[in-house]
Amino acid sequence: MTPAIIEKPKTIISADTLKSLENYTSTEGQVIVHGYCKTGVSDMYIRIWPTTYLYDQHSDHRCDLLYFEKISGFPSWTLVPAHTEFVFTLIFSPLPKSCILFDLKEVIPQSNGFSVPNILRNLSDVYYLDFSTE
Repeated sequence: MTPAIIEKPKTIISADTLKSLENYTSTEGQVIVHGYCKTGVSDMYIRIWPTTYLYDQHSDHRCDLLYFEKISGFPSWTLVPAHTEFVFTLIFSPLPKSCILFDLKEVIPQSNGFSVPNILRNLSDVYYLDFSTE
C-alpha cells in the first residue's frame, strides 16, 4: 500500500493525539511530519534511518532529518502491535521558500523504506502522513 497524505487528520487521528502534537510547532522554519500507522491483523516493525530526506521537486535542495520522536532510529526497531494505531514525529531542516511540491524519501540499502511523493506544501509546514499497512 502506498503511503497517503492525510488531508483532514481529525477524521483519522484521535483528538487526544492531535492535542499532544501541538507541542511541535514550526518556530524556526523546520518541517514537521507526523507519521501515522494503523496495523491490521499482523504486528509491524518500523524504524527511521538518518538518511531520510525531503526533496524539493523544483530544485536540488534536500532537507535533512534533524530529530525524530516515538520511533526508533536505525538499527533499532519499534514494534507496532496488531490492531493498534501509532503516531511518530519527524523534524526536518527548512524547505526553500520557493518550494511548492516535495517528496519524503528514506534512502536505504534495502526495500520498503518510507517514500511519499508529491507532497503539496502548506503554509504551516506541518504534515500528517498515513503509513498504514492495511
